[in-house]
Amino acid sequence: MAKRKTSLTSKAPTSVVTGGAGFLGSHLVDLLFSKGHRVIVIDNLVTGSTDNIAHLAGNAAFRFIHQDVTEFLFLEGPVDYVWHFASPASPIDYLELPIQTLKVGSLGTHKALGLAKEKGARFLLTSTSEVYGDPLVHPQPETYWGNVNPIGPRGCYDEAKRFAEALTMAYRNQHQLETRIVRIFNTYGPRMRLRDGRVVPAFISQALQNKPITVFGDGSQTRSFCFCSDLLEGIYRLMMSNYSDPVNIGNPREMTMLEFAQATLKATGSRSRIVHRPLPQDDPKQRRPDITRARQLLKWEPKVHLEIGLARTIDYFRGRVSVR
Repeated sequence: MAKRKTSLTSKAPTSVVTGGAGFLGSHLVDLLFSKGHRVIVIDNLVTGSTDNIAHLAGNAAFRFIHQDVTEFLFLEGPVDYVWHFASPASPIDYLELPIQTLKVGSLGTHKALGLAKEKGARFLLTSTSEVYGDPLVHPQPETYWGNVNPIGPRGCYDEAKRFAEALTMAYRNQHQLETRIVRIFNTYGPRMRLRDGRVVPAFISQALQNKPITVFGDGSQTRSFCFCSDLLEGIYRLMMSNYSDPVNIGNPREMTMLEFAQATLKATGSRSRIVHRPLPQDDPKQRRPDITRARQLLKWEPKVHLEIGLARTIDYFRGRVSVR
């Protein structure tokens, strides 16, 4: 294994978080501080926001670098952990930014791995349940290879993450780099962008404004929603483990989109009605993680019930929409 040039002599480990001004990245930064880490965030703010990390201004253990991760990453001093969270992650983002999405998954992952290799740091890739595509196996275990359309509208994101996984494994095998891969399933919570195209902010914002809630297709397609704090606890445990193959992190509680729309209506007390629109191309029909590996290896499983997590997320959005 590569010898790690540790900063532990300064008592606090140093973590680099690419995409650390985004929804999940910024929550990871907060978690790392609670664990005693020094943190360097690298983000080009294409989909992230300094609002998510503004509360860290003036913290001597925090540094923000405004940079595209696809460019050469040079940092002075030791680094212990590299957490690669950078990437557009919503349908609107990667449909509007297909080339940037492919570049951050390929060139960005290459640069982040290079930084980890140069520093002798442990590297974690945030992959996605999208590597399973529109799955023919249900629920999805890590051993499933997926059913992905590489030239469809979602292909830029799916294939960027699949390539990133392959590159991460190549660095592990070729350079003996300590690597970890997490496959993230649908996650929600405060700091999601209001109009990022994902179902949670879409349904909540529509409900809070008493606008029609848009359900695609007949609403029978399923998703499994994990609250952000649960997800990040699982990711942290994975980074600190000795396991290098991919691990699913998500909530195995599965529900249809119609059920989720109804839950949102109930939680918000909205007068909105549900309307149906055509199902987008290649939209997965079902999505639920098999978390056996996470339970066995990490002693992890989600704890926050949907009703509680949804209430916290709605509270966050109440001050960010014009309620009618």
